[in-house]
Amino acid sequence: MKRNKRNILNMLLAVSLIAGSGVAAFTPRTAEAAGSSSSSIQILLDGYPLATTVSPVIIQNTTLVPFRTISEALGVSVTWNASNKTIQAVKEQGGTRTEVLLTLDSKQAVVNGKSVSLTVAPRSISGSTVIPLSFFSQQFGAQVQWDQATKTVSITSPKRDMYTLGFYALSSVSDAPVIPTLDAVAFGWSRIDENGTFTQSGKDFKLPQPLGEITADSLIADASEAGTTPYLMVYSSDVKGELTKIVENAEARQQAISDMIAAAKDKEFSGILLDFEGLGLTTDKAATRSSFNAFVKQLAQETRASGLKLALALHPLNSSYQGYDYKTLGKLADELIIMAYDYQTKSGGSTGDEAAPEPIAKVDEAIRLALQETNKDKLILGLNLHSENAASVTKLIGLAKRYDLKGIALWRLGLISADEWSSLRQSVEFKS
Repeated sequence: MKRNKRNILNMLLAVSLIAGSGVAAFTPRTAEAAGSSSSSIQILLDGYPLATTVSPVIIQNTTLVPFRTISEALGVSVTWNASNKTIQAVKEQGGTRTEVLLTLDSKQAVVNGKSVSLTVAPRSISGSTVIPLSFFSQQFGAQVQWDQATKTVSITSPKRDMYTLGFYALSSVSDAPVIPTLDAVAFGWSRIDENGTFTQSGKDFKLPQPLGEITADSLIADASEAGTTPYLMVYSSDVKGELTKIVENAEARQQAISDMIAAAKDKEFSGILLDFEGLGLTTDKAATRSSFNAFVKQLAQETRASGLKLALALHPLNSSYQGYDYKTLGKLADELIIMAYDYQTKSGGSTGDEAAPEPIAKVDEAIRLALQETNKDKLILGLNLHSENAASVTKLIGLAKRYDLKGIALWRLGLISADEWSSLRQSVEFKS
């Protein structure tokens, strides 16, 4: 990274506060013309561009970039008080509360009740208040780098406490020790077979045979004892129309629901997670959504009556599979996992190497589409660790943080490399 020596001594990164909806507007002041210049500065948050409504500028060797956009993407609550021209920024994490008060045109800030001096006073540019980013990063834990050659501000968000769910398959035993550090685990030991029948036997989705002291019962019990929610995951695809057959037929639907609940209660699972894939590719989209909604509604009623949670793993809204009504399903289930992957495989409507990282712009779009339909507190971003790497994992988790989603889901345990685990642990605060 190249830096001009004078810039190393003098350059202070800064960010701007954009008055959002519901926040009182204020009369903008014009930045000093002397020393100001337009720029093509790019802002990267966790390696992925952060869109802003105000372009960054350089004034008196200080790079100024948007504050409200960055703050809210980092989980910092921002309030603008027009009467006294003050900005309140609050971050609460793990029982720790950081409060920063800034005043327009004043070099004195107040951090948790104590006065702190700023090198550059907050000012307004094109209707947006700006403050030194170096000061912001010191108070809220973000790491900041400036690349003079590319005019890029790179921000790495601090580690955040997020909900984590892991998918556990027959070959996931190598990652069994991490189960107590997760908030939930979905054990993939059952499916709806080609005949439309619920089963816990077969090739890939079946109850595991004992491996020494490790048994299905011990894995479930150990998860529960550690405070990790054990889900019975039920997989089904619609390759031969078996899934459509169940959701559209009332009798088949009732039988499948009864069998799932009986199996979950028998093994003392705490919930059921449906991984029903492929709906709405060739069928009438509206009819398929309606049928699946009816299936989930009935299942939700019976899981609640049985004291079980309900989670759904769903294709993203920008996939080829359009049989999923996020708005209705979000009201019925406790959690929705966005399976924002397989964009580059032929089954997803494109071609490419399925082991390559997912196109992050598509994942970004999938999240934004889901947020238009349901509450962020219900949404969990699924990560396909088979196709990702350490760097791409950081970007994806950064998106989950940026949109303040409930958490992340790891597909799957047993596939996660040491480098990917390192990226996960640097980004997310797991249970101890």
